[in-house]
Amino acid sequence: MVHIGNFDLGKKPGIVAVISEEPVESAKAAKWLGADLLELRLDMLEFSNPDEMKKAIEKIKSTTGLPCIATNRLQTDGGKWTGSDEARIELLDQALLKADAVDIELAADAGLRDSLIRKAKDAGKMVIVSSHDFKSTPSPAEMREIIDRSFKAGADIAKLAVTPASMQDTLNLLQVTLDAGGTVCTIAMGDNGRHTRIVAPCYGSVLTYGSIGKAVAPGQIPIHQLKSALVILF
Repeated sequence: MVHIGNFDLGKKPGIVAVISEEPVESAKAAKWLGADLLELRLDMLEFSNPDEMKKAIEKIKSTTGLPCIATNRLQTDGGKWTGSDEARIELLDQALLKADAVDIELAADAGLRDSLIRKAKDAGKMVIVSSHDFKSTPSPAEMREIIDRSFKAGADIAKLAVTPASMQDTLNLLQVTLDAGGTVCTIAMGDNGRHTRIVAPCYGSVLTYGSIGKAVAPGQIPIHQLKSALVILF
């Protein structure tokens, strides 16, 4: 089964705290609230240089003991990055020296994406290949195809986040999760899918993302509430 750092996703789903500001203090708060892992949103943290970023990751890990996922999100996938794609991937490459996993979008430039994935694999780091749809939920066949393409790109975890217009859309995502042939993280965003952040792990989703303060994605639930719910289910 897949591990991210010292966290075994085969034993229970991981609660991921999204770190988007004041990285060290936010990481400490996330641990206190019950997070299992940390997602460092490099597109929002605005480190002045790669060395500052690496030192921050070192301090976060030594202070909290929690594994770190490095993410530098594309704008089309909900991110805040404004520089070139080459610079975006280079920062992720530098983060790999200290982080335990990297999240790269399926929609990223294929050459840059594949090069980063190869480097991550060579370094023994976990790879999340993610896809986000902020407007709709694709058909079940299309969602399965997205997940398959993510695995073919080299994902250890295929992450799919969609926006349901109905409860049927949400049910379709959960069915795709249940039927997935590999390790997946699935999320239905917004009000119609808010409950999937708690129940999707029952269908096989290995990660669920929560907020410390202000949510950075539609429907995100605070870490302490996720923790309370998942303690009952797992």
